[in-house]
Amino acid sequence: MNTGADTPDDALMLAWTAGDVAAFEVLYARHRGPLYRFLLRQLRDQALADEFFQDVWQRVIAARQGWKPDAAFRTWLFRIAHNRLNDHWRGLKHRPAAPADGDERATRVPDPSSPEHELSEFEQRRRLQLAIEDLPEEQREVVVLRLEQELSLEEIGDITGVGRETVKSRLRYAMDKLRARLTE
Repeated sequence: MNTGADTPDDALMLAWTAGDVAAFEVLYARHRGPLYRFLLRQLRDQALADEFFQDVWQRVIAARQGWKPDAAFRTWLFRIAHNRLNDHWRGLKHRPAAPADGDERATRVPDPSSPEHELSEFEQRRRLQLAIEDLPEEQREVVVLRLEQELSLEEIGDITGVGRETVKSRLRYAMDKLRARLTE
C-alpha cells in the first residue's frame, strides 16, 4: 500500500493493523506534535507530558487490533489521551497549581527580536496563555482542542464524551471568560 503523507489516517491505520510498519510511522509523524502539545498544555509539566505521551502511544499500539474505523483516527487518539488525563486527575483528586516560579521562568525565555512591537505581541500571547490556564478544566480542554488542534465540535465531543451542544456551550463560556479577562 502507498503510505505517503497524503494517505488518510484511516487507511494508514488499517494498513498498520495488517502489519505495515511504515503506515504506523506516517501516523506517528503526523500526530506526535499535536498530541504532545495537547498533553503539555493540559499537564503543564514536561516530564509528565513525556511520560503520558509514551503511555498514549503504547495504548494505541496495544489497542490497534481492536480499532475500527467508526471514528477518525485523530479523534480516537485524542480520546485515549483525554481518558489518560482523566485517570490521572482522578488519582490526584485535584489539578496542580501553576508552578510558583512560572512567571520567573517565562521572563527567562529568550526573545531573539527586541522591538517593542514584538514585546507587545509576546505579552498579549502570555496574557492569553495565562487566561486559558485559569479556565476550568472542561472549558480549557475544549479551547485547546478547538484552537490549537483545530478539531471540529463533533470531534471534540467524541474525545471528551459529551454532546456537540455541550461542547459549544463550554466553548462559548470559555470564550466569554477569555474576552472578559483580556479586556481587564
